[in-house]
Amino acid sequence: MLSQALSEAVAKLSRTDGAAVEWAVSRGYVPYEAAVLAMEARAAAIAAGEAGELVWLLEHPPLYTAGVSSKDGDLIDASRFPVHRTGRGGQFTYHGPGQRVAYVMLDLNARGRDVRAFVRGLEQWIISALGAFGVPADVREGRVGVWVERKGPGWSREDKIAAIGVKVRKWVSFHGVSVNVEPDLGHFSGIVPCGISEHGVTSLIDLGVAATMDDADGALRAAFEAVFGPTIRTSPPMAGATPTTAPAS
Repeated sequence: MLSQALSEAVAKLSRTDGAAVEWAVSRGYVPYEAAVLAMEARAAAIAAGEAGELVWLLEHPPLYTAGVSSKDGDLIDASRFPVHRTGRGGQFTYHGPGQRVAYVMLDLNARGRDVRAFVRGLEQWIISALGAFGVPADVREGRVGVWVERKGPGWSREDKIAAIGVKVRKWVSFHGVSVNVEPDLGHFSGIVPCGISEHGVTSLIDLGVAATMDDADGALRAAFEAVFGPTIRTSPPMAGATPTTAPAS
């Protein structure tokens, strides 16, 4: 049963015309700079009325990205992986194998023109997808992303399992979210993720959930449709992903 917050997001963010969002999945590792160019071109085409909305799921080779609010001191090891400066919101984050990145190109002109409601919708999307695996996740006041609370005998902590970083231009969104399925969590140690040093990061596999990337994709698609409306499969906006053998860390 949908929570009240999710129900409100559905009411606010669903298209009144019922048009389906194209849903594409790339196999292999997609180079970051080429992906950004393809994403920005698609967002511009959506704004011009020349293309439909698109959610693009992919994996990147290991890299760090710096959002518009990033601080140089949060880049601990600049030599470890390539660092890409990007126009999305937020601070430093990591992308790499085992992490599902979803670039979300939606026309907010058709979805209420409310950026805050859109971000809440992204949060509820991820929370619902994680719930399909029995993972109770939530957001935290003053912290970006989606978090899980972990407890043991005499200890407790909160770890981040999904990041959100978006940009909106001409009321069309791009960039999006990333969900840790089974990445190498040690790769996050080269940055202060999202500028938050007092909390850690986790993943589905780290939480004991043996989900494949296909499992995660299925949960993400079902949860997306509950918030934003129907989807239809399509081809990715660019070809040429590299093989799935991860580069050395």
